[in-house]
Amino acid sequence: MRTTTRQRRRAWTAGALASTLLLGACGPGANTEVQVPFSATTGAAAKGKDGLTWLLAEEPSVLDPDIDASTADDTVLANVCERLMQIQPDLSLAPGLATSAKWTDDTHLVLTITEDAHFHDGTPITADDVLYSLKRHAAEGAGESDEYGNVVGMTVSGDHEVTIETSQPDAILLQALGGDGGIVWNRAVIEEYGDQYGLPGTSDACSGPYEVGAWKAGTSLTLTKADDYWNPERAALSDTITFRWAEDSAVVNSLRAGEADGSYLDAASSAVPLLGNDDLTVTQGPATNAWVLIPTARGAGTDPRVRRALSLALERDGINTSAFGGLAQPGRAPVGSGAWGFETDVFAAAAEQLREVPATPTDTDLEAARDLVEEAKSDGAPTDLIIASSADVTRNVIANGVLSAAESIGLEPTVRTVPASQYGDFYGDEDLRDEADLWIDEYYISKTDPLGFYKNGGSGASVNYAGFADPAYDDLVARAQGATDDTERSRLTIDLQRRWNEAMVWIPVVESPSTLVTGAGVTGAPASAAFLYYPWAADLGAAEGAGE
Repeated sequence: MRTTTRQRRRAWTAGALASTLLLGACGPGANTEVQVPFSATTGAAAKGKDGLTWLLAEEPSVLDPDIDASTADDTVLANVCERLMQIQPDLSLAPGLATSAKWTDDTHLVLTITEDAHFHDGTPITADDVLYSLKRHAAEGAGESDEYGNVVGMTVSGDHEVTIETSQPDAILLQALGGDGGIVWNRAVIEEYGDQYGLPGTSDACSGPYEVGAWKAGTSLTLTKADDYWNPERAALSDTITFRWAEDSAVVNSLRAGEADGSYLDAASSAVPLLGNDDLTVTQGPATNAWVLIPTARGAGTDPRVRRALSLALERDGINTSAFGGLAQPGRAPVGSGAWGFETDVFAAAAEQLREVPATPTDTDLEAARDLVEEAKSDGAPTDLIIASSADVTRNVIANGVLSAAESIGLEPTVRTVPASQYGDFYGDEDLRDEADLWIDEYYISKTDPLGFYKNGGSGASVNYAGFADPAYDDLVARAQGATDDTERSRLTIDLQRRWNEAMVWIPVVESPSTLVTGAGVTGAPASAAFLYYPWAADLGAAEGAGE
């Protein structure tokens, strides 16, 4: 996805409070230092509002992550559906619908379900509902099934208790229950709608502080405050929140005009023209997000030497400047530093040692890249490289950067434009993947543990599209998942990270924090990437003194 004057780079972690960014896009030809707050949260709201309007980069596709889960889907669904565990604004993990979750031995996780919760239709949430939901998530082909790879059994073990049995210790299963793999469904509602569940015109099957109201396909989706929400201490402040969607430039214009209360920006660069506007507040927060190049099982992208060569030649600093306005940072790893929920200093030091991921390639880097391409060609590897992009601004800049890098090292690249409405199908449509050697996307995980990402390099992982296979890597994944000691797990995960980058299973481009924009007098939402799983809109409302 995504060369101009080099920007000052900044390191950011979950503990950072603010960053000073050198922004070349703040005025015609001028460089201006602007303070962009960095925080997990924004100030608490004093009261709710009758109605809120929120902007998305695209229309939700389906409100059912067992089928699909785009950023837009999760942004909405986080306020409607509750999970067994709950990710917090600082990306830590807390109890959700499960009041406790305890490993009774190395392979048995016992979940105690709250006795107070009920679905939006008033029916109580039972252990049977939890078991049904877990089995639906774990079903073959379901969007969350990879989270259940070590699970060998699940049973109702008490009136309000479910036990999950694993084949080995699993250090990240509990975190998965705070993401989409931990949503508890109302079975009766899902069975009522069948294949139509989650589409416009259907009710939700959930228990959160908001419920799905009117979804006018192509226009808007409104959530309404849930009547008789079971947890009054966490009830929504505002009565409704209406989601609308538009391309980045239209989102910016609407925010400037005061036509919306806020947005989690799809591209951090969209915040640049909003900085300095007294009616708007821009806040960045921790995230696991990273923009990456994902190879497919065809063509030049299947050769690790070609992938490493592309990485060596990629101008990440330029992409950060052109596509993100300097509000991101060149990526060294394929997962954002918001995933460092423990052993932070250890992971930060290890990331600095990663090779073949220059911010700006040197002559030595480019020479090494050309040598790798020549070596691959001598073994019969193809030199044509088809890069898939959806032609939105961010992907277009990155595609041009990849095009330039590929041409500079002896490859013959072309860009294939895929409609935005079809782009997400790369993850599930093998025929679509057969039309490109790699595609550009932003990827994130729900866990504050990098192992939650690096397990994707296992030979059986559903997103290991290029067919990377290394028995030593598989063994490390299993050992790391079984390592409940943080120090030991970080050591094993860092080894996985090194091996991933050596094979360049996916190519890191840019690490991107979460970017929140709120309108005048609006506050309360987390600025972190928790908005994908935490009921952020329930906290959103008017600041003290707003409108007075």
